Amino acid sequence: MVVEGMGQSAPVEWFELAMSLLLILLSAELFTNGIEWVGERFGLSEGAVGSVLAAVGTALPETLLPLVAIFLGHGTSGKDIGIGAILGAPFMLSTLAMFVLGLSVLIFARGGRRSTDLHGNRRVLLQDLGYFLVMYALAVVAGLFHHELFKWGLAAALLIGYAIYVWRHFASPDEKVEEAEAVGEIRPLHLLRLTRVARRAAAIGDAPTAPPAWASMTQVVLALIGILAGARVFVLGVDTIARVFHVPQLALALLIAPVATELPEKFNSVIWARHGKDTLALGNITGAMVFQASFPVTVGLLLTPWHLTGDALVSALVALAAGSVLWLTLRFRGKLSASLLLAQGILFAGYVSFVLSRL
Repeated sequence: MVVEGMGQSAPVEWFELAMSLLLILLSAELFTNGIEWVGERFGLSEGAVGSVLAAVGTALPETLLPLVAIFLGHGTSGKDIGIGAILGAPFMLSTLAMFVLGLSVLIFARGGRRSTDLHGNRRVLLQDLGYFLVMYALAVVAGLFHHELFKWGLAAALLIGYAIYVWRHFASPDEKVEEAEAVGEIRPLHLLRLTRVARRAAAIGDAPTAPPAWASMTQVVLALIGILAGARVFVLGVDTIARVFHVPQLALALLIAPVATELPEKFNSVIWARHGKDTLALGNITGAMVFQASFPVTVGLLLTPWHLTGDALVSALVALAAGSVLWLTLRFRGKLSASLLLAQGILFAGYVSFVLSRL
């Protein structure tokens, strides 16, 4: 489907969109690597660095992207792209990310290398999913009834709720399990790996040491600049492509943005699952789900009309359904299976079919 007179610009816009997503992805990796070393510098436990800072770090693009869309986009379309990016993250995490993790577990289980069940810490994961379901359900309610006082109150409650969630995570005795799993997972600082000093150390076989604080902070700042630049190009690209192909900006942003910006979570979780570190593999995704149901949703509540209808409402309901399936399974079975995680992909495919049927 090409609009007459505009078809020639579509390939260029798609290329720019792909490059912006690649820039966001690479910058997110730099940010996560840098912020983990900052956490080490401040003396945070390895479990906290691995499960909280890693989840927040890789979720940063989905937070900044809607802000860029809302403030630098074109009026209503900018807000639509922002809402799509906000809703797309929990939708992708609860469906596609879980599908990828389940597929990876099945592959790793071949030859008896690991079980097809994921034996993550039940208490930690139930807490994550419980917070997500409550927060996100209230956000959906706010999107249906449009009561201004309720929206402002909910925005404050979400931020307070996330602060309590983080405090409970640090205070929980189960954090020792995550700390044990996270040992050795922080890779050398990428910025220093490009320097002569790092190459010389690698050549003589020296073990990687903690980088200086200035190097970690510099990498974090450069990564933020990269994410913001990529987000700006992405917003402009989505707006143009949506107009060319007559696709709603909200639906396009919802489906495209998280596919790339969620890759860090999926990649880390796959690695952890391969090594049998199921608490980190699942917690990295469920922890990001809690984050996405708080900070980005707060942005939507305060800076957009937050009227959830059509594609937006259905995506939110699918995310709640997917999260509920995971919570109920953990509650009554105590563990998740690879086949169940694969089934989450059916929800993703069903939503994509729903969107395509409405074009």
